[in-house]
Amino acid sequence: MRFQDLHPQAGSRRRKRRIGRGIAAGQGASGGFGMRGQKSRSGRSTRPGFEGGQNPLYRRLPKLKHFPLVNRKVYTTINVGRLNTLPANSVVTVESLLEAGILTTAKYPLKVLGDGELNVKLEVHAAAFSGSARSKIEAAGGVCVETSVAADSE
Repeated sequence: MRFQDLHPQAGSRRRKRRIGRGIAAGQGASGGFGMRGQKSRSGRSTRPGFEGGQNPLYRRLPKLKHFPLVNRKVYTTINVGRLNTLPANSVVTVESLLEAGILTTAKYPLKVLGDGELNVKLEVHAAAFSGSARSKIEAAGGVCVETSVAADSE
């Protein structure tokens, strides 16, 4: 068997339809494009994305801002100033904050924000820290420990 001897099985391929070769050929005159209208003209059809003059989808959608993130990270937040009431050298976790009554619910991982002052040395365990919160905790002699709990999506 040689490459030039290969051919498709009999009946598996149909011959190509010859468009625009007269009425007897079956696809004469308008050549399957109908009678009149935009889609029957030479050069054919419109560009991809064209919606007949209506503002197209790629222009209706926002380019940059105000488009909601699909899997955004959601945190239970607390400011550093609220931690000032805790006793010195204590370990701060979500559970300890719930017991102390500082947090009411902890549906999401904890993130510590930097509003307020901190004068107490604490070991804070949280999923995330803002830059100012981290610097205030460490300035008070405390330690920031990031837990590996991923933030759930809302």
